[in-house]
Amino acid sequence: MPELSRRRALTAAAALATAAGAGALVQTLNAPAAAASGQGRHPEHTGHQGHDLHSPAPFDEVYKGRRIQGRPASGGAHQHHGGGYAVFVDDVELHVMRNADGSWISVVSHYDPVPTPRAAARAAVDELQGAALLPFPAN
Repeated sequence: MPELSRRRALTAAAALATAAGAGALVQTLNAPAAAASGQGRHPEHTGHQGHDLHSPAPFDEVYKGRRIQGRPASGGAHQHHGGGYAVFVDDVELHVMRNADGSWISVVSHYDPVPTPRAAARAAVDELQGAALLPFPAN
């Protein structure tokens, strides 16, 4: 077996670096085409003007003795912030808002983002500790 010279080692390293750079270049050039075709896009990121068109699933359950409900909103003053989704605790609307990262917050637990409106309703019930939810005044 021939001895590995410094020249051959440097040539092999340069060839590997060139191949790696070419692979990265091909991925970079294919990225705009993949984005245009929808490849690599998550279905929950198909929003319009920063909002998801895909609304979370409706729910209706009793949590710690309180009835919590969530469903797509049919209108109202706060539809913009909630992404078109309304949450209720004992038939009183809980004002929710969807953050840019997809997490949700409510007027009761504003500094504790949660992944879903259902989790926001449950967090509000936990925070209320049996107290009644008062209606949020509209602007």
